[in-house]
Amino acid sequence: MNTMIRKFLTEEDGITAVEYGILAAVVAVAILAIFGGTGANSLQGVYTTIMTALTNAVNKA
Repeated sequence: MNTMIRKFLTEEDGITAVEYGILAAVVAVAILAIFGGTGANSLQGVYTTIMTALTNAVNKA
C-alpha cells in the first residue's frame, strides 16, 4: 500500500495535462484580447472576412 502511494505521488502524467489546460486557457484569453473588440476588429468580423474571401474565391473558380 505504501508503495502505491509513493508511485501515485511521483507520477507526472496528470501534471502535464494540467499544464496543457492552462496553456489552452492563456491562448484563448490572448485570442479574445486581440480580436475581442467590436465591429470589423471583432472575432466575428475576422471570420466574416475570411468566409467572404473564400466564397469569392470559389465563385471565381
